[in-house]
Amino acid sequence: MIDLKKYNLEEIDKQLGNTFWSPIDIAYINDWVLRAAAVKGEFHWHSHNDDEFFLIYKGELTIDTDAGPIYLKEGEGTVIPKGLRHKPRTEVRTIVLLLEPKSLDTKGENK
Repeated sequence: MIDLKKYNLEEIDKQLGNTFWSPIDIAYINDWVLRAAAVKGEFHWHSHNDDEFFLIYKGELTIDTDAGPIYLKEGEGTVIPKGLRHKPRTEVRTIVLLLEPKSLDTKGENK
């Protein structure tokens, strides 16, 4: 029998609490992982060797990039292409869903 799992974003939000910039793995999809993170303040400039997808569940996020900033609000998302330096930031507690390869270092391979 196949064990199908249901995911509840409200429960994930509660689990994240106010521990900022520490993503948790939610689901594995082949060689990819869906992660969730509570964020507030600024993260450091960094880049990755793979693409990274951001989707805002709650709050808002500005991602500064070498190509210019992108502002995301609830329900909006974007792909940060591999190699593009970026720095996420927000003044309010925000819940971000991240879809990225399992091997991706969430702190950034290239700082």
